[in-house]
Amino acid sequence: MTTSLLAQAARIEARVRGVVAERRADDPAPDDPFRGLYLSEEAVDRVLDRAGPGADRAAPDPGRLQALAAAATLSPLDVDLLLVAFLPDLDSRLEKLYGYLNDDVTRRRASVGLALEIAGGSTVLAADRRRLLPGAPLVERVLLVVDDADRPFLTRSLQVPDRVAWHLLGDDTVDPALLDVSAEVPAYDGPLAGTLRGALARGARLVHLREQRGGVAAALAVAALSGPRPAPLCLDLVRLAAHPDPDGLVALAERESLLRGVGIVAGPVEALADVRPTALRQLTRAPAPVALWGASTWDPLWSDAVPLLVDVPDLGFEDRAALWAERLGPAEEATGAPAAHFVLGPGQVQRAVLAARSAALLHGRRLSGDDLRLGARAQNAAGLERLARRVEPAVGWGDLVLPVAVQRQLREVTARARHRDRVLSDWRMRRGGGRGRGVTALFAGDSGTGKTMSAEVIAGDLGLDLYAVNLATVVDKYVGETEKNLERIFTEAGGVNAVLLFDEADAIFGKRSEVRDAHDRYANIESAYLLQRMETFDGLAVLATNLRANIDDAFTRRLDAVVDFVAPTAPLRQALWEQCLSPPLPRADDLDLAFLAEAFELSGGNIRSAATTAAYLAASGSGRVGMDHLVTAVQQEYRKLGRLVHEREFGRWLTAGA
Repeated sequence: MTTSLLAQAARIEARVRGVVAERRADDPAPDDPFRGLYLSEEAVDRVLDRAGPGADRAAPDPGRLQALAAAATLSPLDVDLLLVAFLPDLDSRLEKLYGYLNDDVTRRRASVGLALEIAGGSTVLAADRRRLLPGAPLVERVLLVVDDADRPFLTRSLQVPDRVAWHLLGDDTVDPALLDVSAEVPAYDGPLAGTLRGALARGARLVHLREQRGGVAAALAVAALSGPRPAPLCLDLVRLAAHPDPDGLVALAERESLLRGVGIVAGPVEALADVRPTALRQLTRAPAPVALWGASTWDPLWSDAVPLLVDVPDLGFEDRAALWAERLGPAEEATGAPAAHFVLGPGQVQRAVLAARSAALLHGRRLSGDDLRLGARAQNAAGLERLARRVEPAVGWGDLVLPVAVQRQLREVTARARHRDRVLSDWRMRRGGGRGRGVTALFAGDSGTGKTMSAEVIAGDLGLDLYAVNLATVVDKYVGETEKNLERIFTEAGGVNAVLLFDEADAIFGKRSEVRDAHDRYANIESAYLLQRMETFDGLAVLATNLRANIDDAFTRRLDAVVDFVAPTAPLRQALWEQCLSPPLPRADDLDLAFLAEAFELSGGNIRSAATTAAYLAASGSGRVGMDHLVTAVQQEYRKLGRLVHEREFGRWLTAGA
């Protein structure tokens, strides 16, 4: 390795020596002590005698310059000025000549005066000078940069940006400055894409696509703008708005679209409109076709340009199933059915499939429906986690011990959530009045009867995460703040595939009361807001309460399902004991679970708590859960509940737990 490295170094050194010898042979005065401070007449003659660029290699494609001139509406003088400034980037010998003509060897780029002179323009005609002022095509499109703003106009230097020089030399790599704000959006060639493509072909230059849930509009725009031309440039306006110079990035994006001859797809538009309206206004004036997307209605104050306004419908169940099948391919298509109820756009589906394949590779198995559900859940934004506690479901239907009627109602709630798009969108059963497509259920019952666990089971069956709303982050003593907090939760939840759980829901969904003072008035306003917001909610929400009577009747009318959780009967209690004490928990031979179920009227939560306490007692003792441990645990549970320990209830086991 060392020998090879030394040989390579020697080869490069030989090349360096050759270049030095070449330069010295071409230098009329190699020993001049003032080298670099001036350029002699003889040196100028030698530079002029040397062959220009392209003599021994392929020259740049002249068609690129012609296409750029047509796209940017450059005049013949503009083209010549651009070429004058471009020559030092094409051939370094021109640097010396420009230094000679500038009478300053340190200024090796063409000045404004020199460029106008070489291009055949006039330094005293305003029309010619205006070609290099702000607002002129060369400067407005950032095809040419005029440096040294503090110098007199004619002595300011002209520079062709590197991206423009690369393009003229045949390189179509995207400007590195745009990488942080550009996005990869897969095309979705739905029916609306063809309509948009036709409108653009007939001369539409600015389109605004409004959608309620993100992901579809951008993909449709990409398909519409990818007809005969290459794929458009896609911009993430959230990241662009956070950049220190959004106006400058918009100018670079417009230049990129000119160089590559592509359109621009950008959104969400409201992210830029709220922060830098000047950048948005500039974007709407781009010479290329521009498709803006977002959730807000177009505001005429955003731009003087009048866009083509298009409302993008949400994808129906069949559309999403076809989208999953397309992204999965024939060999994996059968696994996509369990994920079709996820409300995801084309880009999210593509990322979900990639995440699912990675999960399958990790476990060394073929792609499964569970992998797809995991990949789909990974597309959820993290914003909701700042407002609610995320719970990854770890239980299923087999873990629920509930009456048959209650389980049937829970499965009906699951079916509503899974098939709501097919029923409401594809079968047109959606109600009017601007109502959402959400599913809202009320779980009512005493503490420990399985309400929260049932919400987790539903989330797990649907392949969704469960988000438990923390009331401490919602309720605020200041007027109007509670509503703002709830709005943030509903807004974030609307873009997330998840089950939203409001535990102790009666605290915020309580009954309205007669107005006696200002406190009653504002409390009623809060309830009225919730009534309206629940109607427009598009997600899946579960309200859990121990006090159903405290829930306002108006909320009850808007609920899709009300499930009453009752205290378990003796057979159910025995099943709960069996489940809580199942392997791998070690059990002694003296367990009498039938006695525990008959004797003690405990809820499922209390039974779980008693079983856990018994396990700790066994771990510190014999290592196997026996009847004495369970009786002691039940006694502790009774004390927590404020009940008396009667001998008639514990029978012969009373002393065992003493």
